[in-house]
Amino acid sequence: MPYNVFVIGMDKFVQDQLEGLPRAQEFRFHPLLPLDEVVHTDDYDIPGLLQQAEQTLDEFTGSVDAIVSAWDFPSSTLLPLLRQPRDLPGAKLEAVLKCEHKYWSRCLQADIAPETVPSFELVNPFADDAMEAIPLEFPFWIKPVKGHSSKLGFRINDAKEYCQALQKIRRGIGAIGKPFNEFLQRAETPDWLEKADGYTCIAEAIIPEAYQCTLEGYVYNGETRVYGIIDSIHHEHFRSVFSRYQYPSRLPKSVTDRMVEIARKLMAGIGYDNAPFNVEFYYEEGNDRLWLLEINSRLSRSHTPLFELVDGASHLQVMVDVAIGLEPRLPEGEGSFRLAAKFMEREFEDKWVEAVPEAKDIERVKTELPGSRVEIKARPGARLSDLLHRDSYSYEIADLFLGADSEEELMEKERFCIDNLPFRFSPVNES
Repeated sequence: MPYNVFVIGMDKFVQDQLEGLPRAQEFRFHPLLPLDEVVHTDDYDIPGLLQQAEQTLDEFTGSVDAIVSAWDFPSSTLLPLLRQPRDLPGAKLEAVLKCEHKYWSRCLQADIAPETVPSFELVNPFADDAMEAIPLEFPFWIKPVKGHSSKLGFRINDAKEYCQALQKIRRGIGAIGKPFNEFLQRAETPDWLEKADGYTCIAEAIIPEAYQCTLEGYVYNGETRVYGIIDSIHHEHFRSVFSRYQYPSRLPKSVTDRMVEIARKLMAGIGYDNAPFNVEFYYEEGNDRLWLLEINSRLSRSHTPLFELVDGASHLQVMVDVAIGLEPRLPEGEGSFRLAAKFMEREFEDKWVEAVPEAKDIERVKTELPGSRVEIKARPGARLSDLLHRDSYSYEIADLFLGADSEEELMEKERFCIDNLPFRFSPVNES
C-alpha cells in the first residue's frame, strides 16, 4: 500500500513538486494545517495548531507513515512534537531548536567550528540601557534570535541606525518571539538560555565580502550526506538581498569538500538525526577562509525546482524518504538542463500595485521556456509593504525558476521573462 504522508501547509507549489516525483505512486499526500494559519499569517496560535493537527491525525483511518514540511517556523518546530508521540523518524525538538535559535546555535558552532564563526553578542532590545550599550564595533548585523525571511534583520553602521533598529525590533519582535517561546518551554534547554528567549536578539560582526552558498543535506541513522550545493548570488546594487539562487555551485570542489566536513561535525555535535537540513556558508577567497552563516532544520523550499531541472527530481524526495525511515533516493544529473536558478525579482521602494502579469503572460513564458515556473508575489490593489514575511530592505514581486545549459543562456531567459511579464505600480503618497 502507498505510504500516507501528511504535509504541513501544503500549497500548490509543493503539491505539484510532490506529485511530480519519480516515485510519487509510492505515496499519498495529505494536507495538514491550513496555509493561512501556519504560513500566511502574523499570528501563530501554537496550542491551537497542535490541537488541530493532532485531531486530524487521530481521526485519519489509515496509517500515519510520515509528517513533513518544507516551510520554516512554526512548521519546522511543530514537526518533532507531532512525530514523537507516533514514533515517527525525525530530529528531536532540542536538535531543531539548536539549529533555529540563532544565539544557541552560534554558541554551539563556536565550540565545534570556531574558525568559521564571526564575533557575536546577545542583545536584550528591551533593556533600559539597550540604546546606549552598543554590542559590537560598527558595522554589524542585528536580528532576533528567531526570525523569518530576514524580517527585523538590520545592518547597523552607526549609533543612530542602532537606535532606529531597536525601536522597530521592539514593535515587531513579539510576532515570532511569543510563539517561539512556547517551543522553548516544551524543550529541555540549558539554564543559561533563559536570558536568550524569543524576545532577544543577536548582534554579529559583518562577514567580509565573500561568496555565499548553501549545502543541502540530510542525516540518516547518524550518517550525514550533502547532495547539492547552491550558490546565493547577491543583487548587483543592493548587496543585502539576493538576485538569484543558482545550482550547481561554481565553487571548486576543494572548497566545498571543506564545507561538507564542517557540516558533518556540526550535525553530529548538535545531535541532529533522521531529517533534512541545510547550512549556509561564505567563502572568502582572498583569505581562503570559510564563514558559517546559519543552519536550517529543513530543506529549502526555494531550491526544490532547481534539483528537478538539473537532476530529474525535486529534493522533496529526500524530505519524504527520510521522514518515512528510508534512505533517500535522489537521482543525479538526470534533468533537462545543466544548471538552474531561482530569480527573485524585486522592487526597492514601497509602491501601490496597479497590475500584475495575467495568466496569458505567464502561459506564454512557460510555452517559450520549457521547464520554467513563474510565481507572482505582488497582488493588485495592495501595497508592497503589505507583503508577508518580507525582508527589511526590498519587496519581492515575482520568483522565476529557469533551467539552461549555460549561465549566459540563463540570464537571457531571465531578460525574456522581465520583458514579457508586465507589472504596473504607482507611488505611495504618505500624506
